[in-house]
Amino acid sequence: MNKDAHNFVNWFRQASPYIHAHRGSTVVLAFGGEAVQDAGFDKLIHDIALLHSLGLRLVLVHGTRPQIEERLKLRGADMQVINGMRVTDEHALLCVKEAAGTVRVEIEALLSTGLANSPMAGAQIAVDSGNFVTAKPLGIINGVDYQHTGEVRRINTAAMTQRLDAGAMVLVPPLGYSPTGEVFNLNAADVAAAIARELHADKLVFLTDNKLMDSRRKPIESMLPREVDALLKRRRTLDEQLRRVLGNAAQACRSGVARAHVLPRRQDGVLLTELFTRDGAGTLITAERWETLRQARIDDVSGILALIKPLEESGVLVRRSREYIENEISQFSIIERDGAIIACAALYPFEKESMAELACLVVHPDYRQGGRGDQLLEQVRQQAMDMGMQELFVLTTRTAHWFRERGFNSADVSRLPGRKKNLYNWQRNSRMLVLPLKS
Repeated sequence: MNKDAHNFVNWFRQASPYIHAHRGSTVVLAFGGEAVQDAGFDKLIHDIALLHSLGLRLVLVHGTRPQIEERLKLRGADMQVINGMRVTDEHALLCVKEAAGTVRVEIEALLSTGLANSPMAGAQIAVDSGNFVTAKPLGIINGVDYQHTGEVRRINTAAMTQRLDAGAMVLVPPLGYSPTGEVFNLNAADVAAAIARELHADKLVFLTDNKLMDSRRKPIESMLPREVDALLKRRRTLDEQLRRVLGNAAQACRSGVARAHVLPRRQDGVLLTELFTRDGAGTLITAERWETLRQARIDDVSGILALIKPLEESGVLVRRSREYIENEISQFSIIERDGAIIACAALYPFEKESMAELACLVVHPDYRQGGRGDQLLEQVRQQAMDMGMQELFVLTTRTAHWFRERGFNSADVSRLPGRKKNLYNWQRNSRMLVLPLKS
């Protein structure tokens, strides 16, 4: 095997987990009219077609700014920009409509290409466009009437989902329509973010003119929404459209979109590099983590006590004092949600017998349907394996069935490690269940 073939095989194998992970996911991809004008736009279309063939459900949102400006120039007119927002009058609206129609046709034509011996051979992509976006006028702000410039009012997600379910790619221009039949000029980044939120998309991807850099001119690989806010406040000279993109990306993440990607469109193959390699190619913006699984700290003692108290009072758990929890806090793992402890578990190793005890596994009643008990069990199981333990055991009076469903088997209490056997409470008559650990 030659070097190029070897590199391809290695890359393909490394990409395979991402191919599996992205199949069936909904991705909203936004790019400006500048991308459409580029000589290399056909390569971007080929990559989009490849994503479609790999099972991604794609919604494309395109911009039209340079196309609109070109038409305005031919008419000897221009579009006013006030406070970073464009005023769309009657003449400008005509140019907006013409530009949107032209760009749509160009994209549909490229996606319809199917020449033999080309990247699009056999693609046969269905592309649907339509009045998916209902808009309203931006109105009068600080005395300025923005006329036919609008903002998103709602998205027809049912119609869009129907097209995606049928295997089509959805193409959306930066236009919106009112119930009274008016047409409004919208910002493509706003439209893309609104669609991603309403569709509960897995990813929102923006293709921008340049890679996002920090103050030392180093690429910014990842950010949280609050970090985006700080950057926008700090860097007042940032390009207007990039500010819009970043603001929309952060807000989309806050509204439930798991990941937003801001990518440099001029980098060849940027979509494939971002989605199918470990290091990516641009800036990843991820939602704030409202819920985390972590090792407990001393300041978690009060939260753990409050969580386990109802089960202690009902007799499900043995009572544990504050002093006991403080002394044993390093043995606990917790799940914290928005500052509150909603689940916990403890692990006690017995090295001599190569056994470990899972104790005090508790999930708050309001959160017992989300698999959090399984998360803690897996955390403790992995910790026990890392310690070299061969078996994980639990003592329980009321939840034996839950552990049996997860592979634990009943065992006689005579199998308890020596130190634990000496402390066994015969009055409680707890059952012992054991889970073999495999490395």
